[in-house]
Amino acid sequence: MTDSNIRARAEKLKALHEAPEILSVVNVWDAISASTVAALPETKAIATAGHSIAAAYGYADGTMPLDVALDGVKRIVNSVELPVTADLDDGYEDPAETIRRAIGIGVVGANVEDRLRPFDEAVARVKAIIDAANGEGIAFQLNARTDAIAKGGDRPIKDSIEDAIARGRAFLDAGAALVFVPGALTRDVIEPLVAGLGHGKLSVIGAPGALPAAELQELGVARVSYGPFTQRVALRALQDLAADLYGSGVIPKDTPALN
Repeated sequence: MTDSNIRARAEKLKALHEAPEILSVVNVWDAISASTVAALPETKAIATAGHSIAAAYGYADGTMPLDVALDGVKRIVNSVELPVTADLDDGYEDPAETIRRAIGIGVVGANVEDRLRPFDEAVARVKAIIDAANGEGIAFQLNARTDAIAKGGDRPIKDSIEDAIARGRAFLDAGAALVFVPGALTRDVIEPLVAGLGHGKLSVIGAPGALPAAELQELGVARVSYGPFTQRVALRALQDLAADLYGSGVIPKDTPALN
């Protein structure tokens, strides 16, 4: 992929993030899942799920080596013509170098999580990512994740929301495009986050029980993704089919033909 193609895809993802309509990205984990989702006319961008890629390679979430992660992402980038935003865990040991390598294979956006590192360290890692991306000359879209709610433990939710806002504001000031806050599922959590971060700056995960995308858009959410849940649904369908085949032994008649 040429540098001009990477820059064009980055600008497209940037425009999608800044559009008034919420960006829904259906997470994928390999070339065939990516091309299947990309074939839908509603698909505007592709997001990878690090948990799902790790599972496909036989790793637990958060333990997949960087080289393996980038190999999986590269296969996805090469299988589609759309912008790809990648889940890159916490950015690994050197987040700046991780982003440079990701850009080198055509990635134009990323989720990178803070894992509740000390505030100044978390912000410094975001700044390092943005500086590296700027050095590559593309409008890289960092969806900076804070685990302030998801890993807030027993502290009051109000304190976790305040922490997410403080971290998120600092991430935005450092150049992140959006702030991703897993665990923000309900209106009473999302409303103060949007108020604190700004309209069109919050990214959430559509976990089971989350609000519909249309309602999220009304609340000012910029982006919704679905993480590993897409793979779990696909694997449940595979398991259900396998159980049925052990019984009837017949593939459903409406199964699509091979291309």
